[in-house]
Amino acid sequence: MLKSGCLWEALPSDFPNCKTVYPYCWSWRRNKTWQRIHDTLRARVRRKAGRHKHPRAGCIDSQSVKTTAIGGEDRGYDAGKQVKGRKRPVLVDTLGLLMAVIVTSASLPDRDGAKQLFRRLTGSCKKLRCVWVDGGYRRTLLEWVADRFQFALRVVLRCDAQKSFKLLPRRWVVERTFAWLSHCRRLSKDDETLPETSETLVHLAMIRLRLNRLAA
Repeated sequence: MLKSGCLWEALPSDFPNCKTVYPYCWSWRRNKTWQRIHDTLRARVRRKAGRHKHPRAGCIDSQSVKTTAIGGEDRGYDAGKQVKGRKRPVLVDTLGLLMAVIVTSASLPDRDGAKQLFRRLTGSCKKLRCVWVDGGYRRTLLEWVADRFQFALRVVLRCDAQKSFKLLPRRWVVERTFAWLSHCRRLSKDDETLPETSETLVHLAMIRLRLNRLAA
């Protein structure tokens, strides 16, 4: 369903009935089972790569995606990217593995989205000391983070004279993560009624990626 974007009723015939699969999926969302699986797999992938299971550095950015005609909560217009829909602020480690995600209205400023995201950080982020950001996260956010957390924000800016495309240090990692998410057709647009459902689908997409890495 996540990869192909099919309806729950269109699950392959060798799967359990969708009326069985669907309730399990969303009950695991409510009791945070998916997030616990996600965090456990991230730790295993990091260990396989020779890293400590708890990241010390990360990168934050947001992705605005269009929504469909299906009604739902938290929808707005991102004037900067000219997208009507929702926004996905994410925090990833230096391998591009997801650490935290929220789904908000696209009209929410990046700095406010970052504050909501940082308030949701779990114990798996306890060793975080540095987070790279772009210029949209400057000004009051730097002081806000310094007053409340043990990590600091480091701004990576693009040169104003630069006209051609160039990878920026650190920031390209989170852009690659957005590309991974876009490989799942169900995430190419946001047609979920609840933002919490969209967050669960992002976790599921990263779980799928990590299982493939561990099996390689």
